[in-house]
Amino acid sequence: MTKSRKHDQYQRIQEQLSDLLTKTDDPIARMATIVAVLHHKMPDFFWTGFYRLVDNELLVGPYQGTLACQKLQKDVGVCWAAIIRNETVVVPDISAFPGHIACDSRSRSEITVPCLIGSSGARVVLDVDSTQLNTFDQTDARALEAIVQMI
Repeated sequence: MTKSRKHDQYQRIQEQLSDLLTKTDDPIARMATIVAVLHHKMPDFFWTGFYRLVDNELLVGPYQGTLACQKLQKDVGVCWAAIIRNETVVVPDISAFPGHIACDSRSRSEITVPCLIGSSGARVVLDVDSTQLNTFDQTDARALEAIVQMI
């Protein structure tokens, strides 16, 4: 998908989510809605979901795609990197990322976006995998950062 087309697609998704997310303030319901829309609107999103930081463990939250790892090994992998660094992590080729956790061997590239939820201070990370190399770029990073803020 071209950068311009991707940007336009994300704008449409944000507009759709703005309407959908007025129904409830519940963060789990909002995460589930965000995941469903992203997963079905973005053609290269193979696995799309959230991991929640609960008692210092990253546990799977709402997701769509193949079976997920329920709990991620502490301080290892792309999701933990996003939480530890408190920044979006774009991985063009997961085989080159030290300590990558392979929940599904078909994943080739990944992006993770950390987020603090409201006044509760709960921490989550949006995790998106693709079966293609080099799927994600700064267009994805900026758009997904804006989207997770909608939780």
